[in-house]
Amino acid sequence: MHKLGRGNRDKVQQFIAISGTSEKVAVQLLKACDWQLERAFDAFFSQPQIRAVTDSRRLEELYNRYKDPYVDMITVDGISLLCEDLQVDPQDIVMLVISWHMKAAIMCEFSRQEFIGGLQSLGIDSIEKFREKLPALRAELKDEQKFHEIYNFAFSWAKEKGQKSLQLDTAIGMWQLLFAEKHWPFVDYWCQFLQAKHNKAISRDTWSQLLEFVKTMDPQLSNYEEDSAWPYLIDEFVEYLTENGIVPSRK
Repeated sequence: MHKLGRGNRDKVQQFIAISGTSEKVAVQLLKACDWQLERAFDAFFSQPQIRAVTDSRRLEELYNRYKDPYVDMITVDGISLLCEDLQVDPQDIVMLVISWHMKAAIMCEFSRQEFIGGLQSLGIDSIEKFREKLPALRAELKDEQKFHEIYNFAFSWAKEKGQKSLQLDTAIGMWQLLFAEKHWPFVDYWCQFLQAKHNKAISRDTWSQLLEFVKTMDPQLSNYEEDSAWPYLIDEFVEYLTENGIVPSRK
């Protein structure tokens, strides 16, 4: 940056201070915008691909730190090490959000493309940046649309390869994790009901419809209607709640 004039050096520093980007990106963008700060900011904040500029060499180093020594993939041990470096529990829901961003196909695995592509999209190329990003990743669960997408992603991500349905114990674990965020008061009853009355794998339709049920119903289920097109399992659950005096009878 020493080759730049004082005025342009000041603009680079201002741009870095506000955008949080690297000096290299700041100089390139300001040059492209004829050193007009306002134009450079407009370009930066309107184009995510510019904001997410990362150092490919550092990304490779990160990937190689966690990669399995025998296959070109990050597996359980690598993810455990990543969690240690991030200072998060492997069961922390933020790991689901990270997997969603990486478009991971299978739980507890990241391919090279998934890991590096996901970090590039997030603008992360160091473990320090990764840690700094965690609060923003957690906050995405508060966004209704993103929660919906993460919830639906979780079904395919958590089910066993080649299976159409989700094993019941896995589904229960995922529901307890996800609905803790939504503070759904019936989540424990739902899990108890499934273990006592159902004890079968969960279909994608039941998985997706349950979220709609949670979003639609009031705390006493007073707006539940028997002739609504809910999956039979949800209808049986409402009957279970009513029979056990957990919600008032509608008769």
